[in-house]
Amino acid sequence: MHLVHSTSIPGEGGELGLYQGGADYFIKIVGGQDLMSTRAHSSEDALGVIACKGLRAKPEARVLIGGLGMGFTLSATLKALGADAEVVVAEIVPGVVEWNRGVLGSFAGRPLDDTRTQVQAVDVTVLLQKERVGFDAIVLDVDNGPDGLTRASNQWLYSKEGLSVMFRVLQPGGALAIWSAGPDKAFTRRLRAVGFVVEEVTVRAHAGKGARHVIWMARRN
Repeated sequence: MHLVHSTSIPGEGGELGLYQGGADYFIKIVGGQDLMSTRAHSSEDALGVIACKGLRAKPEARVLIGGLGMGFTLSATLKALGADAEVVVAEIVPGVVEWNRGVLGSFAGRPLDDTRTQVQAVDVTVLLQKERVGFDAIVLDVDNGPDGLTRASNQWLYSKEGLSVMFRVLQPGGALAIWSAGPDKAFTRRLRAVGFVVEEVTVRAHAGKGARHVIWMARRN
């Protein structure tokens, strides 16, 4: 595996690296943890599908995705929505967007080219706090679980305050879906404490095999 390109993480001082190994690509924290790959993305696909269940028939459905990653969640989200939907993607690292417009684009079917996609180079925490229109679904895939791994500021997302803001900006019946490498009982309790009805869905990393990941499906009734 070799480093293809690296890019700084705004405001954090660290770097993300795009690596290639054979025909596959990997995004890692440079000198640190693996984050995602083109080889195993079934749980990222499932995240978009689970979050948008029932939204295909909803006129002008509006979805927020925190974290572009390799575009697999965005691609699955677009496939689950109608032609008049809008998907706002908050991606704070410009290099990740560039990689998706370049060598990574074909793996997920180039979802950034879809006219329903709107990419904003903004911290998803800032976008949520400024939101006034509301979303039918919020999809978070910015860390490996409910803690600020890639950016310390992401910790707000998993706090009671952050979850309360997301509860407020969701439309009635709207869903918050969060990807995690594993379970976290304290986080489940925190979701319920702010009013969400919570279901934990276990999904495999790669086509029915590999590591078991968790998706929190938290709905506002």
